[in-house]
Amino acid sequence: MENEKAIPSTISVIIQSANPVFILLAIGLPVGTLIYALNFGPLVSLNFVHIMNGALWTGIDLFMGFVLGPVLGGMEPKDRAAVFRRLVPKMIFLMPALATVTTISGFELAQRLGYSLSNPWAIAAIVIVSLLTIQGFGVLLPNEIRVFQQLLSRTPDIEKISRLGMRNAKLGGLQGLFQIAIIIVMANLRF
Repeated sequence: MENEKAIPSTISVIIQSANPVFILLAIGLPVGTLIYALNFGPLVSLNFVHIMNGALWTGIDLFMGFVLGPVLGGMEPKDRAAVFRRLVPKMIFLMPALATVTTISGFELAQRLGYSLSNPWAIAAIVIVSLLTIQGFGVLLPNEIRVFQQLLSRTPDIEKISRLGMRNAKLGGLQGLFQIAIIIVMANLRF
């Protein structure tokens, strides 16, 4: 019973911490452009949605892994926790939106362009996207929520916050490398 009360409270606090306007933009812009491209836009608009969301997703992951990660690694756990308190709520909404829109637009684009599973590059893309999805939704997102729950607790475990946050920063770098791999695959798929 107590746990049931904690979940809505956590979600409410995450929403307030992320800023509802930020959430609206972080989810609404990618999803809105995807809906437009899928239903009304020419093929070039779907391609734009795919490339733009993918570039943002890749850039943020590379920044997290190779810039922010090392910076945070040099900070005291208490200071890292303060950064994560501000960063995590926004990332919980932004990254899944970018990842989902990039993936959906990519699959739709591949279908409209006539790519099939007989193409080894298409298979490579599906494998990499599967790895990105498992890592993003199965590890990164749950860790982000665990970090935020710790930050909200009466006695936050600063070491746990720091450890989970650093793990996500490093995994963000790995996500970025997978995304570079998929860019290489897509470049080969097209020519």
